[in-house]
Amino acid sequence: MVEKLQAASQRALGLPDDAFEQRRPLQGQITKREVRAVSLYSLGLRPSSVVWDIGAGTGSISVEVSVIAREGTVYAVERDEESLPLLRRNVDQLGSKNVQIVAGEAPDALAELPDPDAVFVGGSGGRLAAILDVAIKRLRAGGRIVVNLAALERTNEVYQRFKSSGFVADMVMVNSSRGKDMPDGTVRLEALNPVFVVTARREG
Repeated sequence: MVEKLQAASQRALGLPDDAFEQRRPLQGQITKREVRAVSLYSLGLRPSSVVWDIGAGTGSISVEVSVIAREGTVYAVERDEESLPLLRRNVDQLGSKNVQIVAGEAPDALAELPDPDAVFVGGSGGRLAAILDVAIKRLRAGGRIVVNLAALERTNEVYQRFKSSGFVADMVMVNSSRGKDMPDGTVRLEALNPVFVVTARREG
């Protein structure tokens, strides 16, 4: 089921993580802003891009992608019933008029969507191989697929899959730390969990 929401007009890149309503007790389980920055760059977006955000969660990627692909459409695909209300509210409150929410499980939920210029996979529900089958088949010439992974073991599998499918592939690890004010007036760095960002580009 595809939903198009009415939204406010204010839109911005570089939103803090707490700008997004999140699930409790899973607070903080969104794509962190440091990883969003790398992922957005890696998608190679244009104003007219058609984008699939698979495993959209509460919408942090969809919302910021929609600012760049302002003349295109972002399809936020999410299967989790608890995340969907938050996704709808974030899209609405943060002004993402060109985001359409697709309530369903990928890859089946992708069947009726237009072919994408860019695909972001942030969650797969254990169906990553099948999702990549569809994304690789339907990605337009010159398009990109970006997959975020927490497990190193899966990273090489995805990277090699792209290479064997004729894509130009790239892989980076985003390993960042944030400053935290201490009671004595100093600042210390707190490490975030590393995330592997695998990018595939279809030439043409």
